[in-house]
Amino acid sequence: MCRLFGLNSGHTRIRATFWLLDAPDSLEAQSRRNVDGSGVGYFDPAGVPVIDKEPEPAFRDPDFLHAAKECESETFVAHVRLASTGGRTMANTHPFTMRGRVFAHNGGFGELAKLEERLGGYRGLVKGDTDSERFFALITKETDARGGDVTAGITAAATWVGANLPVAALNIILAMPGEFWALRYPDQHALHVLERPAKAGLTARSSMSSYQSDDLATADSVLVASERLDGETGWRMLQPGELLRVKPDLSIESVIAVPDPPARLIPIGAGNPNIDT
Repeated sequence: MCRLFGLNSGHTRIRATFWLLDAPDSLEAQSRRNVDGSGVGYFDPAGVPVIDKEPEPAFRDPDFLHAAKECESETFVAHVRLASTGGRTMANTHPFTMRGRVFAHNGGFGELAKLEERLGGYRGLVKGDTDSERFFALITKETDARGGDVTAGITAAATWVGANLPVAALNIILAMPGEFWALRYPDQHALHVLERPAKAGLTARSSMSSYQSDDLATADSVLVASERLDGETGWRMLQPGELLRVKPDLSIESVIAVPDPPARLIPIGAGNPNIDT
């Protein structure tokens, strides 16, 4: 199934090389089990989203490897894909960007035609075939309807999907410069958070860790990931329905945004042609 990664270092621009390439369970390592696409989203110094992605696994994608080693940002979103909804194409590869935000999703839901009806004119923001990008468009619509309040937009979108569509999982990361949001819903896919103070002493799989060790030694950060990427003990599993906001000062707001389970839960492994996990 797909895997998510988010990193925020607040006001400090860093590289994410350790977590993307060198951690014991890095995104590059996970891409050997999730081979249908990979991507990294981040922000340039002006706050404009930059997306490096290809419908290839990260371990053989030069753009992913370049972004992991060289690109600096205060916020990163990365994704490795195991596809079932939509073909192995650039348009269907995560992350996606809309209205200056970057988004990636792990999980899936069905009855996309009903969601497209809900989107109305926001359907025009969708370029590919995935349920994920359609959910991002719904979040965008609900955020606009609430004056740009992203927390309220994610809550409204996830609540509507949970009440109206068959759902396997809506685990997401949505980022803006210097902050991101992460939702775990319901409880079928894992999503972990790590609040990490600046420190050295990282354990890497290879010598490439020299790209990132200095950054992690001097900058505090908060991470969210589908899997615990290393052996640090501070990882915490998000609760079902929990929505985190990691702010530019690295403080965290947490709320159980979607307390009710999906009205129609699709058990993992049930198999559904409309689920992109």
